[in-house]
Amino acid sequence: MSVPEFATLYHKLKRSVELAGKSQSTLTNYARCLAHIALHFNCSPLELDEEQILDYLHVLKSQHKTPSDSFFKHTVYGLRYAYRVFGMKEMRVILPSIERPKKLPVVLNQRGIKQLLRTPKLLKHRLVLGMLYGCGLRNFELRNLQRRDLDFDRKMVHVRQGKGRKDRYVPLSEMHIRGLKKYLLAENPVTWCFTGNDKNRQSCTAFLARNTVDCS
Repeated sequence: MSVPEFATLYHKLKRSVELAGKSQSTLTNYARCLAHIALHFNCSPLELDEEQILDYLHVLKSQHKTPSDSFFKHTVYGLRYAYRVFGMKEMRVILPSIERPKKLPVVLNQRGIKQLLRTPKLLKHRLVLGMLYGCGLRNFELRNLQRRDLDFDRKMVHVRQGKGRKDRYVPLSEMHIRGLKKYLLAENPVTWCFTGNDKNRQSCTAFLARNTVDCS
């Protein structure tokens, strides 16, 4: 079953997301949830009235454990974004607010940090963990790190186009600098700081999955 009107909705949604510089995952999550609504009612979500939307959300919430469930959350966010794109301000006000869970982060003690950094056998892998944890880099930020981004004189690393497509500088410790200098001298990567066996950028996700350690 297909809903012809959904194609127009998706096209405008895609254009707006890309013009706003939002991630592909944002478009995928919004479109997936809106498509479920379209298939459920066999029409575009934009054609539904207030009662139909609220009934759908109520059923959706009852099928999931909490309102912060990913699918429920993206359904609300997707509707809110679609209403904004199509200028339907009166419909946006009916949507429930999503309360974010207030959880404290897990902070490792000194013993746990040392155990974490000593787990990998290779210096490169120790540096990956050290940069992610010590410099607060995200996976994709570390993966996109280039040799030219390392400033040992100023003890800084230049993070280009990080979260929100923003550049920033983060400090490097003396331990990081010693390790990086030793690694660069031994590996001599050309462009990217951390590369895999095929000389392409290192994927940190697979590495972290293989090197997870319990530091509690």
